[in-house]
Amino acid sequence: HCLVIKLIYLLQNSILATWSSPLRSLNLFLSSSPGSKERHWSCVFLIFRQSSRGNIEYFLLDPEFCYLFIYAFCYRRQTLLGLCVWQVEADEEHFIPFSMVREKDICWEYAEKLDGNKVKCKFCSRVLNGGISRLKHHLSRLPSKGVNPCAKVRDDVTDRVRSILAAKDDPKDSPLTTNKYKPPEVKPPLSASLLPVTVSSGSKLFPTSILAPPTPNAQVIAERSISLFFFENKIDWCVARSPSYHHMLDAIAKCGPAFFAPSPLSLKTEWLDRVKSEISLQLKDSEKEWVTTGCTIIAEAWTDNKSRALINFSVSSPSRIFFHKSVDASSYFKNTKCLADLFDSVIQDIGQEHIVQIIMDNSFSYTGISNHILQNYGSIFVSPCASQCLSIILEEFSKVDWVNQCISQAQVISKFVYNNRPVLDLMRKLTGGQDIIRTGVTRSVSNFLSLQSMMKQKARLKHMFNSSEYTTQANKPQSMSCVNILEDNDFWRALEESVAISEPILKVLREVSKGKPAVGSIYELMSKAKESIRTYYIMDENKHKVFSNIVDTKWCDHLHSPLHAAAAFLNPSIQYNPEIKFLTSLKEDFFKVLEKLLPTSDLRRDITNQIFTFTRAKGMFGCNLAMEARDSVSPGLWWEQFGDSAPVLQRVAIRILSQVCSSYNLERQWSTFQQMHWERRNTIDREILNNLAYVNQNLKLGRMITLETDSISLEDIDMMSEWVEEAENPSPAQWLDRFGSALDGGDLNTRQFGGAIFSANDHNIFGL
Repeated sequence: HCLVIKLIYLLQNSILATWSSPLRSLNLFLSSSPGSKERHWSCVFLIFRQSSRGNIEYFLLDPEFCYLFIYAFCYRRQTLLGLCVWQVEADEEHFIPFSMVREKDICWEYAEKLDGNKVKCKFCSRVLNGGISRLKHHLSRLPSKGVNPCAKVRDDVTDRVRSILAAKDDPKDSPLTTNKYKPPEVKPPLSASLLPVTVSSGSKLFPTSILAPPTPNAQVIAERSISLFFFENKIDWCVARSPSYHHMLDAIAKCGPAFFAPSPLSLKTEWLDRVKSEISLQLKDSEKEWVTTGCTIIAEAWTDNKSRALINFSVSSPSRIFFHKSVDASSYFKNTKCLADLFDSVIQDIGQEHIVQIIMDNSFSYTGISNHILQNYGSIFVSPCASQCLSIILEEFSKVDWVNQCISQAQVISKFVYNNRPVLDLMRKLTGGQDIIRTGVTRSVSNFLSLQSMMKQKARLKHMFNSSEYTTQANKPQSMSCVNILEDNDFWRALEESVAISEPILKVLREVSKGKPAVGSIYELMSKAKESIRTYYIMDENKHKVFSNIVDTKWCDHLHSPLHAAAAFLNPSIQYNPEIKFLTSLKEDFFKVLEKLLPTSDLRRDITNQIFTFTRAKGMFGCNLAMEARDSVSPGLWWEQFGDSAPVLQRVAIRILSQVCSSYNLERQWSTFQQMHWERRNTIDREILNNLAYVNQNLKLGRMITLETDSISLEDIDMMSEWVEEAENPSPAQWLDRFGSALDGGDLNTRQFGGAIFSANDHNIFGL
């Protein structure tokens, strides 16, 4: 195509004297161009000006905004150095009108345009205000621009959108400068008067450095350097998806060639101390709310095959969760007295008056520490971990014969697909880059999440095994087994049934694992889950009885807590809901909790009248605002706003309803703690590693609260799980291979030690 450049240099006086109407002159300029009526024209305006600091600034504008900027410069008497008009001749195939730029954005294929300036994400169905720009930040999953990241977008889409945003933010990557853009040959100016003029000695009006394209191999060299850094230091691929990784690259790019990286000494001293101080300041701010809301201590025990035990302590409040410290309890994990001393010290660190409950996992069931706390701290409750109890329920579901058979058949398909590169590539091509399995926070969660994914891809899986592209793999024995399973209606019926009964439990698990106060809703969520299972099996009483007995048994043995019952009683969405049938059964536990939190008669004065005022919706409880907010506002905030009619009950309700009922599903990274606890170190190094663990865990916990991701699913597939790993000759000691060098004191970095490493029978070996 022919490119005609007409460069008009206008001094400020020329604009004010001659171009009294830039709009009229510009229209005359365009209309006088040869062939303007027969051909399409696209105009881009490049405006240069000199700022108050003497810098050269330039703008790329469409004609409408160009007029506005010309007037603004003249009105404010700023120095307008020049106007460059690029007039590009193009045919209909390559012509893009200015009015259609937004509609032609490549990201529109991921969104649905709604009325006004709203768009709907095709992945998560979230409606966003602000158009395609906010959708890009939504799909990029970067915590910026005040947009919640998309939890369901594919990785390839995320990478594509991030590259678009990076090109937009960096002028060097713009279409006018990037090496991928090769403009047609430009004819030289027609007159010497159109050449750039000098502004000062040694500098040109249009500096060549601004418009010069980068080195052709610059992008390749940068990507290679980053890749070598990952390979040489054995960095997990998932790090490339971390927001902090992209923030680091953006910050380096803004510094330019003058950037100098911090030294190892600076990282482990100055910067580690600085970041730790920042986190400590955030903790101080959270401590102020503990006076009103109270807090929860979360104690998690990690054990391994070397009889080593770690106990990690975290503190949770409505604003966020903080990692407190990690303790090596290998030598006294089953010694009640030593554990009691440890918990006493943690309680003293936080302050007994601030602690409402301590959540422990099942590892502490036989240590006697629960009785010690209940006997010595009258106002502190000991509660089970809800997410762990729900995972146990799912594990019991998977042990039912026909469910276990369905999982085994599904694993035959997944192992064949993920151990054959051509089949895997074909599958991802047909599913649009999506996987047919998912990795959850525990083994049982992974099983049912994978069944869900396979159910969604049912039609595409069948199509793949019958497609012409699959013929090269069709004669393999494993392929024939997969085809037989996929054509078996009983398999799909069992898979659909397994998904239906597990989904209510997974929904509860997601709610309690988000890191938000959920103690007031766990009763209602479990009741709805049981009702969903009963409704599904309304015509099959035998199956209903099997699964309802599992739920009821685990609920009573592991999950039931008086604090949960009291929180449900104080939850306005439950208290004032006439459809709730279990409200009467909560009263006994509610009164027990009141007696514990208000131990003296002076504290309980007038409490009966205040309970009556609350249950009958008297005073502020019955105002229109309070009634409208019962289901739309969190219970703790509702009591804070409308509980003034019952001040004593209000203080109790806020402290109870502000608590979580589950621990947090962080990856268990033994490498950091192994160096800290079990490798020989001097005092200085041990202090540095303690600080590193403190910073590392708190940054991850802060990221979990910021990003709206699936709280029970990991982003990447565990390639060592039984859904992928394929062993031809299993041996009794095969489970040892999963540890790799960890058995020799090396690095053991697993997603969930008990779920992703051990198989079903391995837990009996260690009694975990």
